[in-house]
Amino acid sequence: MQIFPSSELVLTSKNEVYHLGIKPDNLAEKVIIVGDQDRVGLVSEFFDSLEYQSQHREFVCHTGSFQGKRITALSTGIGTDNIDIVINELDALVNIDLENRIEKPQKQSLEIVRIGTCGILQPDIPVHSYILSKYALGFDNVAHFYEILFSDDEKEFNSRINDHLLLPNAIQTYFASADKNLFDRMNSEVTKCGITITSSGFYGPQGRSLRIPTHMRDIHLKLGSFEFQNEKILNFEMESSALFALGKQLGHQCATICLGVANRPNLEFSKGYQDEMKGLIKYVLDRI
Repeated sequence: MQIFPSSELVLTSKNEVYHLGIKPDNLAEKVIIVGDQDRVGLVSEFFDSLEYQSQHREFVCHTGSFQGKRITALSTGIGTDNIDIVINELDALVNIDLENRIEKPQKQSLEIVRIGTCGILQPDIPVHSYILSKYALGFDNVAHFYEILFSDDEKEFNSRINDHLLLPNAIQTYFASADKNLFDRMNSEVTKCGITITSSGFYGPQGRSLRIPTHMRDIHLKLGSFEFQNEKILNFEMESSALFALGKQLGHQCATICLGVANRPNLEFSKGYQDEMKGLIKYVLDRI
């Protein structure tokens, strides 16, 4: 059986996973991840009881109970580079014997729902809508470092979007699906469902140009005009492609639902969304 050396599976002196700073007993099978550290407290405010709290770097963790369900709320920070850390360390907590540094024979599947904010790419979708990602296209490179088994449908969508965008050769995208079961549980008459673009940055990679010209000016408008098999690109965010690709490969159920805080075609940004975010958190807690 493979033994993971200390340089590869890095642990703290307390035998916690290195970046998250938590032990297996601190983690629930149902996990809500958020980018913003302060949003963890917004989630745990709804808990009926709180059993564990920690903060290590940008990773804040609260585990508690909501209506009989044990749930962990965890901040990831921004970007797919952090998602790479979070997904690998969450998996290690449940599927690697940390004491003996060996893979467990029986695997555990986590339910992981990302609650985030996003920019809307369709002019007819209002700010503060719930955007549920059926798929994510990654402008980041994280999945390309792994042996990921993409489906034929995922490869086809990736090819079609690339043909539509005519991206610079340096950008190699990938296309990954949310877990169908978890997606269906999050879906309702109040959600807008479609393709999410996961960007490697907030400004240039999303077509924003301040003082440096970009190679993809107005890319948000071109993305908004794409349609294939009745699926449209609905939003920009910065985490879901790696979450879906790595999570599925490791056997976990992953989904993303975001609050739209900007409508890019309409040049509109929310004037405040604290109450709407609390509504989205309660929506997810009821369904996870």
